[in-house]
Amino acid sequence: MALSSLFDRVAAAVFGGGQQPVDSEADRQLIAETIESVVEAVEPRVRFRAGYQGKLEGCVRNSIAYLRSIAREGLEPVLLTRAAWSDDPRVNAFFATADDVPACLGRSRELRAFFENPANRDVQEAFALLGMKKDERNVLGMELHGDAVKQDVAQVTVSFSGHRLVAPSATLPATRLDVGRRVIQRLAQVALSRIIALDMKATELQEHKAYLGARMRLLNLARDGMEGLVKDPATIDEQMKAVERELKETVEGYIEAKASLATLDGYIKHIDEVFSHPEQHVSLTHTPLRMSRMGVKVDQAFMGAVNELALTELSIGENFTAAIAIVRCPRSELPPKEDLVANAERYL
Repeated sequence: MALSSLFDRVAAAVFGGGQQPVDSEADRQLIAETIESVVEAVEPRVRFRAGYQGKLEGCVRNSIAYLRSIAREGLEPVLLTRAAWSDDPRVNAFFATADDVPACLGRSRELRAFFENPANRDVQEAFALLGMKKDERNVLGMELHGDAVKQDVAQVTVSFSGHRLVAPSATLPATRLDVGRRVIQRLAQVALSRIIALDMKATELQEHKAYLGARMRLLNLARDGMEGLVKDPATIDEQMKAVERELKETVEGYIEAKASLATLDGYIKHIDEVFSHPEQHVSLTHTPLRMSRMGVKVDQAFMGAVNELALTELSIGENFTAAIAIVRCPRSELPPKEDLVANAERYL
């Protein structure tokens, strides 16, 4: 079976809404299929290790339980229209102007390809996952106190940029399944990245070992050759001892890296480390956010118009966190391609 089909079946079982008892036959089948999809994606040779399924069963069970907790997160779809920018605090917070909403829809190649697909000719609305970068800045601004305007008030502004739409589908369940598949693939990606990093480390250590070997030969030639006439042999001996120490450490590191990488148990170990702790690599958080229509964080005492929402953020690693929302994208809001070209030309 193709790798994409394996991930699709796993995602359907985890994110499809039908929750089976943990010891059910369906659940045991799900664990087995998840193991096969991960092994196929990360390192198919793991199958040559007898009992690999049993070694990975515990970590995969942990991941499935965690992913099911994510699947239960009921994100209410947000309607993305120019009109919603005035009415929906979420849309108003996510986009600087009303025109930015259809512009975001128009820039999405995935969304445009979805609507242009003949199979979706009659689909008037697509569901998708919106991802954005949240930016917070400390600034000095103005604030109204009674009838007086106070200058240079410390404020925190919140803005969103880099809007991207992924996983467009005709129905909400289909989008959830696509997102679920991508989450599972993310865990496999982390495991494979660790293996690749070890391989690169082993290669670098091997190259450094060769360099140090050449350096040692050079020092031997210097000590025993004519350079001994102008340099103190004791100095050369000290340099040789330093290279020997570095060479010993490099060889030990190389042996450790190769041992961790080159064995089937090493591959299994890295898969186990990632899937035993999925929360370290994929997590959802919900943060209350109250901000003025100008994008300034405000407290409950603020009397002006506010956007109040629960912001959902998805973390898929130490250096990547995105604000996300499930959105509804009407076909009627998608601007023609020529409008996008004309808009882009204004900035050239």
